[in-house]
Amino acid sequence: MIPIVLFFFAASTRVDLVDEVYRIPAGQWRYLELGLKQKAAFVAADFEVRSGSRHLRLKLMRREDLERMRTERSYGVLAATEAAATGRLRYPVSMAGDYVVVIDNQEDQPAEAHVQVSLDFGPQPAPAATHLSPKRQAAVIGISFAVFFGIVSYSARRLLRGIKR
Repeated sequence: MIPIVLFFFAASTRVDLVDEVYRIPAGQWRYLELGLKQKAAFVAADFEVRSGSRHLRLKLMRREDLERMRTERSYGVLAATEAAATGRLRYPVSMAGDYVVVIDNQEDQPAEAHVQVSLDFGPQPAPAATHLSPKRQAAVIGISFAVFFGIVSYSARRLLRGIKR
């Protein structure tokens, strides 16, 4: 019985890092360390404002970029959400290293937000399927027909000239 239970625990590749409520003062930010020093992972982070400012952002960045942000120098961001009351960040980190998730409140009132962060060390999920808008679909179909009939017309003319000779 014990080996079966151990098998199911060993098969799990997802690790929940954070599931807490954070208080972020006005015009400030907080960060969470991600332990990706040895293996790459898929980062999933969600937030929902409980009270206060309705314009928070999540940012995924390297630790060295956090240090640049701290000293108010230019810094890079791997992924970020829009400033809103809720947000979802999904990013496949392909290289091991020091990463952080920053909860940023640039509004003039403090905020309280429920934040969930998890890492998945299993195979990367397939990208979500996307669709073209109806206008673009019509444009692609129209261009395809025009090119097809252009080629057919050109070929027909060349064949007719060859037959007449």
